[in-house]
Amino acid sequence: MEKSITVQCYAGYKGDERPTSFSLEGRTLRVEEIVDRWYDIDYNCFKVVAEDGSSYLLRHDLNADSWELL
Repeated sequence: MEKSITVQCYAGYKGDERPTSFSLEGRTLRVEEIVDRWYDIDYNCFKVVAEDGSSYLLRHDLNADSWELL
């Protein structure tokens, strides 16, 4: 089930290059590590470990410019 979320990103020369934190259920979690990432024509996906020690899969929909938690 996909869930829309708010993500803050490091914005380098390519725009929103990678997530640095995200808001989930009223709290903001800092991204401690990007474990994996992959790119598609329509999406960028990031498997991250947040400061709470949990792993999350974040997907950036490039066409809608929105983020989802998978």
